[in-house]
Parts: sequence; C-alpha cells; structure tokens
Amino acid sequence: MNFENEILFYDDDVEFQEYLNYQRRPYTVRTRVDHFSTWDEQDFKNRFRLSKETVMMILNMIGPTISSNTDRNHAITPTQKLLLALRFYATGSFLISAGDVMGVSKSAACVIVHDVSVALAKLRPQIIKMPETNDEIKELHKQFYGIAKFPLVIGAIDCTHIKIQSPGGPNAEYFRNRKGWFSLNVQTVVSPKLKIMDIVVRWPGSTHDSTIFSHSKINNDLHVTQNWGNSLIVANSGYANTMHIVTPFLNPHVGPENLYNESQIRTRNPVERFYGVWKRRFPVLSLGMRLQISNIQTVIIACSVLHNIAIDCNEEMPMDDIQLPDELTEIMNAPIIENRQNNARTRLVNEYFSHI
Repeated sequence: MNFENEILFYDDDVEFQEYLNYQRRPYTVRTRVDHFSTWDEQDFKNRFRLSKETVMMILNMIGPTISSNTDRNHAITPTQKLLLALRFYATGSFLISAGDVMGVSKSAACVIVHDVSVALAKLRPQIIKMPETNDEIKELHKQFYGIAKFPLVIGAIDCTHIKIQSPGGPNAEYFRNRKGWFSLNVQTVVSPKLKIMDIVVRWPGSTHDSTIFSHSKINNDLHVTQNWGNSLIVANSGYANTMHIVTPFLNPHVGPENLYNESQIRTRNPVERFYGVWKRRFPVLSLGMRLQISNIQTVIIACSVLHNIAIDCNEEMPMDDIQLPDELTEIMNAPIIENRQNNARTRLVNEYFSHI
C-alpha cells in the first residue's frame, strides 16, 4: 500500500467518523411577534409600508392561496407570511433578517417570500391594466390634459433599472447596464395618478428602452390593433416618434415647438415621479435583490400590484431614514436622429400648438 492510498483511507475514515458523530440540531420554535397588536398605525406603516387596514384587505385577497394545508406543527399563518414578505420588500435585506422579524428560519423565509410574491403577481390582470372602455380612455385624456393641456394622452412610458446580483453563467454580461452594474430594465406605462397600467419585466439591463417597447404587447395594441384609437403615449427622447408615441424635440424651433416641448415634458412627469415613489415605498427595488432571475421578476410584479393597491387606498408614503441611491431612475438615452416627418408630434405642432 503506497502513501496516496493511506491518505485516501484516512480521509474516508474521518468522514465516516464525522457521520457517526453527527447530531441533528434540536427542533426549536421561535417566538412569533403579533405585529398588529405590538405597533401603532404609524410604526406599523413604517415597517411594512402599508396600513393595517390595507394589509387586511390584501390578506382577504390572497389568504386562501398562501395558507398552509394544516395548523399542526406550529404552521405559519397567512398573516405572518404576508407581513414577512412586506418586510422583505420594505428593507431589501437578507432573507435571514426578514425571517428573524417573524421568528422563522432562512429557508422558511425564502419559501414564504416566493409563495406570497406569486400570489400577489397573480392579481396583476385585476390590478394592472390599460383602459378598456371609451369612458376610461376619455377620463385619462381629461386627466393628462389637466396637467399641461397636452391632448389625447392615455399614458406616460419610460424604463427603470432594478438592481440585481450577477446571475452568473455565460449570459451574465447581458444584465450589466451602461452604469456598470447588473440590472433588469423594466418598462412601465403610468397614469396621472401614478398607477401602473402596463409593465414589462423580462429584459436584461443592457437592453435599450426602444427595443423593449418595440417587442412589447402595448406597441402592438397601439399601432396594429389600435385598441385606443388615436390616443397618444408620451415618452422621452430614447423612443422613436410614431403616430402614437410622442417625444420632445431635441432642437426645438422658436414658437410652437418650444410650447410643445414644455407641455410634453410636464405631461411626462408622472412616470418620472412614479419611479421615485415606487422605489421609496419598496426599497428592495432600489437596493438590489439576491434572488434567482425568475424570483426577482415575480417580486417586481408583486411590488407593482401592491403599489396600485396603495394608490387606490390613498396610502401615504411612510417617512423613514432608509438611504437610497441618488439616482432612482435610469434612462438609457442612445443617440437618436431626429425625425420631423409625418408623425403624431408633427401633427400636434402644426394643428394644435401653433394655434395656442
């Protein structure tokens, strides 16, 4: 028997001895705090970003979906699951920290955040939707017109970067954005009340805004099926001008074009404000997530649903000392050759703003 074989047998003996001496950690059940009775309304909202009444309303919507099959063995209640997920969205911390708040293990917290996020994401068709009736379209026209007298607008579109950890693998660099960090580039269409009407969460950070839009369903609905007639969506200069997408002039001429630019920029303001409000309410979107890509997409949709519910319930933004990055919105502005040919922008300048 040579020296290498002796070392091999020795390693096997050590592993076998460790296996025989292994003692399973004792099963423990940590104390689970009743956060509804522990905190007053203000402290509760600061920790979970929503009021108690709104949380109970959401619980009624997803409670049966996230409830355990049995109450045996100290099962975690739907209320505790929802609060754990909300705490994770509100802090963007490690899962083990979110689990400590509710008195559960890291593995249990991981499963809970996934299950609650999926349950919330399934509410998307009910909560996140574009106008469906003529009355809804006319109401959006009226609301946007009230901002800066820009006609026929039903939405403001833009993209923002959601910070993620490197996904690894041969395609990881596709997720590195122009700022140098990894992200998903998320497109949203927003109403004047800062509600999300459409969201696309499937493109890596290196993708340009106009590419995302050209491959989105809303592009098809605007230009092919024309679900909203001659309605318009306001965008920044990262998008191309079409018969339904209007952007500002890069080099406006004195007169109607200047007036158009001022009105267009003010009308587009809701989508810029929305990203600040959204990421302030749920800092996990700004501080970054250390999850698998599929789970990150689910969390983003879940936060979108919660944001719309918060707007419907007139939830105020909680004031806290969480430090967020200075740049809450990321706009990928690639050089674009200005097109002054026949499109919605040219029509508006010639037929509307030149007569104001």
